[in-house]
Formats: sequence, structure tokens, C-alpha cells
Amino acid sequence: MEKPQLNGPNRPGPALRFVAAALILRNGEVLIGQRRPDQPMALLWEFPGGKIEPGESAPEALKRELDEELGIDATVGRQITRIRHNYRHGGAVDLKFFEVSDFTGEIVNHIYAQVKWVKLDELAGYDFLAADRGLVKDLAEGKLL
Repeated sequence: MEKPQLNGPNRPGPALRFVAAALILRNGEVLIGQRRPDQPMALLWEFPGGKIEPGESAPEALKRELDEELGIDATVGRQITRIRHNYRHGGAVDLKFFEVSDFTGEIVNHIYAQVKWVKLDELAGYDFLAADRGLVKDLAEGKLL
């Protein structure tokens, strides 16, 4: 029986997850969440959002995720940026970030260790997921928004 080729054009790449994330903005601040200690990449910070399920558009997935994670009904605005990141452990993520400047309901933390509002120029002081770090730098420097 022939062994599969491990390096070449047919080599499978890392599993790719499609994710929609929100830049929830209020008075010059953005909402960020810290992962729980029992989650992968524990205690790192991220922007709220989650996996895009089959049949969902990115804005639909984000609206659903924000309801599940924070209990809000968000108005998903324009797409700010898209990032594809390969993690060292082998996973890969395709992230679409959307502006959310309007929502109804009170924010209730359902999944994070903590959530907090942070000024854009202070974002770099938080330990973010590797996939978010370039975006954090751009936001802190006043780019994109």
C-alpha cells in the first residue's frame, strides 16, 4: 500500500474555521472579552463573535453569536477587515471583522472570564489572540476606524 505524500501540492492544509467578529464601538471604546481558563488559548483577549455555520452569511452568524455570547440584538455594520491566520498548533482561521455601533439590550456576559470596554489606543496593553494582534495594532494607531 502506498503511503500518502506529506509534502507537495496535494498535502492537506490546516483545518480552516470561518469566523465573524465584532468591533462593538461606544464613545471611542471597543468591547473585548477574555477567554475563560478552561478554554483553548485560555485568558487571552478577543473580540466577540464566533464560527460561521453552514448556510449562514458572516453578518447573520455574527448577529447570532452576539445574542448567544452577550444577550444583545446587534445591528451589524460594514466589514472593517479580513484576516487569515495559521496557528502554530496547526489550526487556521479566516476572520471577518464587522463594525457594530448599535445594539439593543443590556450586555450580559454569558461565555467570557470577563468583558470590558477599552479605549482604542489602550488595546495594545492586552494580551490578544495571535490572529487579532495585527488588527489591535492598527486600531490602537487610529487606522481602520
